[in-house]
Amino acid sequence: MTCQELLVLSARPLRARGVRISMSQCERLSGMEYMQTPATSSQGNILCCTCGILIPPNAANMCVSCLRKEVDITEGIPKQVSVHFCKQCERYLQPPGTWVQCALESRELLALCLKKLKSSMSKVRLIDAGFLWTEPHSKRIKIKLTIQKEVMNGAILQQVFVVDFVIHPQMCEDCHRVEAKDFWKAVVQVRQKTVHKKTFYYLEQLILKHKLHQNSLRIKEIHEGIDFYYGSKQHAQKMVDFLQCTVPCRSKASQRLISHDVHSNTYNYKSTFSVEIVPICKDNVVCLSPRLAQSLGNMGQVCVCIRVTSTIHLIDPNTLQIAEVDNNTYWRYPFNSLCNPRQLEEFIIMDIDIIRDQKLGAGAGLRSNKHILAEVWVQKSSEMDTNQQYHCRTFLGHLLNIGDVVLGFDFANANINDEFLNKMNPHHVPDVVLIKKSYDRAKRVKRRNWKLREMERDREGMDTDDERQYQDFLEDLEEDEALRKNVNIFRDSSKIPVESDTDDDGAPQISLMEMLEDLSLNDATGFSLMEPVVEQI
Repeated sequence: MTCQELLVLSARPLRARGVRISMSQCERLSGMEYMQTPATSSQGNILCCTCGILIPPNAANMCVSCLRKEVDITEGIPKQVSVHFCKQCERYLQPPGTWVQCALESRELLALCLKKLKSSMSKVRLIDAGFLWTEPHSKRIKIKLTIQKEVMNGAILQQVFVVDFVIHPQMCEDCHRVEAKDFWKAVVQVRQKTVHKKTFYYLEQLILKHKLHQNSLRIKEIHEGIDFYYGSKQHAQKMVDFLQCTVPCRSKASQRLISHDVHSNTYNYKSTFSVEIVPICKDNVVCLSPRLAQSLGNMGQVCVCIRVTSTIHLIDPNTLQIAEVDNNTYWRYPFNSLCNPRQLEEFIIMDIDIIRDQKLGAGAGLRSNKHILAEVWVQKSSEMDTNQQYHCRTFLGHLLNIGDVVLGFDFANANINDEFLNKMNPHHVPDVVLIKKSYDRAKRVKRRNWKLREMERDREGMDTDDERQYQDFLEDLEEDEALRKNVNIFRDSSKIPVESDTDDDGAPQISLMEMLEDLSLNDATGFSLMEPVVEQI
C-alpha cells in the first residue's frame, strides 16, 4: 500500500463525522511527507535481430541496412522508361495519342514522366521528385524520386532512387501529314475572278501577319486563286472565318465520304470550302445600279474603287462623295469592273482648275476630306501631235499640277458592255476618269529600301505579268497609308538607297519609322528566328 493510500485511509474517520480535511492536513496528521519520484526520460536501445548492432526500438526490430536488404520498396518500378519525342514540332507523346509541348526541366515534362510510372507506383507514396542535370543532346532525362512504403509490422521505409528516361524520336501525326503533303482532310479554295491580283497580295500579307499559314499542309497557287490544304477541318474553318472578316467574300462548304467503319460507326470525310472574293480591286472603275447608288446617298453611278479591305471603298470623281459597300450589300446588288489595269492610258495635264465650292453637286452621303475636287483638261500621251483634249472632273486635285502624267480610263473611245452603264444618260457618263498619278517606276524601284515577306507555295500556271502586278501593289502601299497599317513592312538591308536631287520626283515613300527589322539569327535580346522587331530610331 502506497503512502498516498495510507493517508486517504487515515482520513476516512474524520470525513465520516462530516469534517472536511485536505490532503495536506492528512500529511500533517500522519507525520510523514509525500515525495514524487521523477519519471525516467531516456529510452533503452535494442539489438538488431540480424546484425546485432544497437538500434532504437522499432516495429521490425531491424536496422535500416538490414531492412533494406530484406525488403526493396522500389521493386516493380522500372528504372529505365522510353519517352517519344517529335523533332519537327518539338512535342512529347502523352499516351495514348496526345502530343504536348514541354520545355526541358519544366513542370509539364515532370508530370508527363511521372504519368509513365503511375501504374507501377500505386503501392508506394511519392514524397519528392526532381530533375538531375544531363547533357541537352544526350537523349536522356534523369529524375530523382523519394518514396515511402509500409513494410514489416507497420514500419515505414523511405528510399531515394533515380529513373532514367530515354528519348526516342517519333514523328507525330500532324508532322507526318505535313511531310506527306498529299494527306489532307480539308481544303480552302479562294477565288477571285479578276485580271489583277492586288487583293490576293494584300490578303497574303494579312495571313503572314496573323500566322494563319502555319497550320496548312500545302499552299498551292493556281489561276484566279489559291488553295490551302489542312490536316483538320477546324483549321480550315478558322481560315474561312478569317477571310470573311478581312475581305468581302462569300463561302460554301461541302464534304465527300472517304471511308466508313460499320463496326465503330465512324466516318472519314474530306471537306472543301469554296471562298469567292468580290471581283473588285483597287483602282477599278465601276458602275453601280441606280437602286444601290440611291441607297448610298444619291451618289453618282460611275465610281472609282480606292481601297478594298473588309469593305469596298468607293469615291465619286465628280462630287468627292465616298461610300462603303459591305459583303452582303454587294451580293444583293452586284456590279462589275468596267476596266482592268491593262486598259489604263497615260494622260498629260494641260490645265487644272480647283473647284472652290467642294460641295457642288454632292449628294446626301459623306465626302472625302483627303481629296480635292478639280476640273482638268488632259491630252493622251500617244496623241500629242493632235489637238484632241478631254475635259473631266477628278478627285486628285491635291496631287496634280500642269504637266503631270496621270493614268485614266477613256470612256469616249472604249467599247463597254455593262448592264447599268448602257442604261445611263450619255450626258452623265464622263469622257475620261482619272485614276492615279503616274511616277517613274525605275526611280521608285531604285529608291525602295524595304521588302515584304511571301508565303511558301507551289506555283502552277503563273502569268508572266505577275511581276508588274506585284510592283503595282508595292506602289499602292507607298501611296496609301491606311492600306499599309495592316501590313508588316521590313527594311531591306541589302539595298542602300541613294538620294539625289534628280531622283526626287515627288513620289510617296515609306518612312523608316514604319519599317520592321528582319532578323535572321537569334541575337542577345532573345528574339526568335525571323521575328519582326520594331527598329529603334
